[in-house]
Amino acid sequence: MRLLQLHCDYVEYKANKPAFKSAEEITEEEKKAKKVSNALVVFTTVEAGDNEEVVAKATLDIKKHFGEVKADSIVIYPYAHLSANLAKPAEAIRLLSLLHLEVQKFNASAVRSPFGWYKAFELKCKGHPLAELSKTISFETGGAAKKIAGSGALIETEITSAKPGQAVETVVSDSLKQEAATKSVFYVLTPEGEVIPADKFDFKKHKDLKKFIDYEVKKVRVYAEEPPHIKLMKEHALVNYEPASDQGNFRWLPKGLTVKKLLERHVTNLMLDYGAVQVETPIMYDYEHPALKKYLNRFPARQYVVKSDEKEFFLRFSACFGQFLAVHDAVVSYKNLPFRIYELTHYSFRREQSGELAGLKRLRAFSMPDMHTMCADFEQAKEEFERQYRLCAEWNKGLGIDFETAFRAQKDFFEENKKWYVAMAKHIGKPMLLELFDKRYAYFITKFEMNFIDNADKATSLSTVQIDVENSETFDLAFVDDNGKKQRFTILHASIPGAIERVVYALLEREAMKIKSGKPASLPTWLSPTQVRIIPISEKVSKYCEELIQTFTRAGFRADFDDRSETLQKKIREAEHEWIPYICVIGEREAEAHAMSVRVRETGKQENFSPLSLIEKLEKETVGKPQEKLSLPKRLSLRPKF
Repeated sequence: MRLLQLHCDYVEYKANKPAFKSAEEITEEEKKAKKVSNALVVFTTVEAGDNEEVVAKATLDIKKHFGEVKADSIVIYPYAHLSANLAKPAEAIRLLSLLHLEVQKFNASAVRSPFGWYKAFELKCKGHPLAELSKTISFETGGAAKKIAGSGALIETEITSAKPGQAVETVVSDSLKQEAATKSVFYVLTPEGEVIPADKFDFKKHKDLKKFIDYEVKKVRVYAEEPPHIKLMKEHALVNYEPASDQGNFRWLPKGLTVKKLLERHVTNLMLDYGAVQVETPIMYDYEHPALKKYLNRFPARQYVVKSDEKEFFLRFSACFGQFLAVHDAVVSYKNLPFRIYELTHYSFRREQSGELAGLKRLRAFSMPDMHTMCADFEQAKEEFERQYRLCAEWNKGLGIDFETAFRAQKDFFEENKKWYVAMAKHIGKPMLLELFDKRYAYFITKFEMNFIDNADKATSLSTVQIDVENSETFDLAFVDDNGKKQRFTILHASIPGAIERVVYALLEREAMKIKSGKPASLPTWLSPTQVRIIPISEKVSKYCEELIQTFTRAGFRADFDDRSETLQKKIREAEHEWIPYICVIGEREAEAHAMSVRVRETGKQENFSPLSLIEKLEKETVGKPQEKLSLPKRLSLRPKF
């Protein structure tokens, strides 16, 4: 997409006659002359290969320039003369309409002149340094085709540069190609069992579901502005970018790592309690392994490639093949089924398109709790699918994360099992997205997702389970039945919370919503990096403060001591900025009475506690949750600043 942006005192245009047969139809009103003052005029050419990602990038660029020049309005002006590589008219009209809609979100008065018409126009361009700006925005060209020896599979690999003007072909797996070609129809499935076309459903009471379905239909993944969780993760010194690494790879700082480890431990305990056996498998695999060739071509993901001696390996994008290879070498009886195998990957890698990377929501290296369930047959797989569906719902509700559910299925499979889907819809108790596709594009025949809707009205899949109907054959996975014969498994892929990083993203985005509405933000007590902050009024009570720190630490809670030479007000203000659940202000009276005056973040009240009564309250709030030690010095004066 080519953009020529001019900041003008005014622009005036009038549509005279169509330039060709496929010019868009316009009303008599749209044929009239239109004049717009103090306008950012965006002459726009849609090129072959442009898509929704390009539109999102263009929107971001226009928004930035619009803010810099301080125009009042925006005019999107189709202008074919900026390029010789034009998109087809129908596609150009579609993308220009989408660009107009996206621009209207930050400039309601934005207009678009008709496409495919001869137009008379007049403008007066301003003379300041930012008045004229040209840009070329293209679909990401960060991959070169690599053919796997001995296979028809083509996998996208990374290249470091391309010469100017050089065409770079990006080739992806058959699964990604088939996904793009698959025809999907979106419906709403109600708890009562109604299947209603999405465009006919009344969303008045289900605004987040509407946002979710709009996101799925438009498929604009790129953010026009930075998601608020990025600011919060930096402000709280949880996570930050690593400029020495590839995009989408992060450094986890001490407080953030505490949160991450607690979530990892919690989901691992959940999986072990559920009956899974835990393993650990390698992070890289040989392209030439016979079972992996077929799998790579059926998995919709892009890989990193590494070289060892003369051999090429890919970094895993999940724990699937490591676990499948382990199951292949195991002896499994029908008595062992369903057999669940689990790994928390540190890390999984996917070379997501750079334009879609967005903080902790979508990244290239992530920790994924990955479980696979080996089932005897479809009926057992359906039972496990439903159990894991309920487990995912409990996980998200336990974290206080609101979610919208999606079922995705091959149409024939849904129709055969409609009652089963409706029973699951009743469990959630609210309408959900139903996507039916005409043919399978990957290894699964159905799956569900539980999606979080963030501050930019974009959706993110947190939890998912899939029924796999291919890989038992691909990896030669079998169990011995009661007649001593080998039988193929039906396999479930499950990630109960999705990537751990996405859970942190959802928690921070949720708190950003609270801040926006004027409510105090906080993490659950069990996830707070510091659960208790001890603040002395004077040095006279330092000994008692030290005793309190030891008391809370022995009880298994993360407590620290602000011994810095700052004012009391500043110490309290900074503790509140850190969202610390319990801020204990200690003076001589509290030291003598072995008591504490405590600011409770949840209520905003100042309350009196004894050390024992606060420990009892902490125990109630963290029951059933893992513990983790404080990973920073307990005295704030000894801490480095990240």
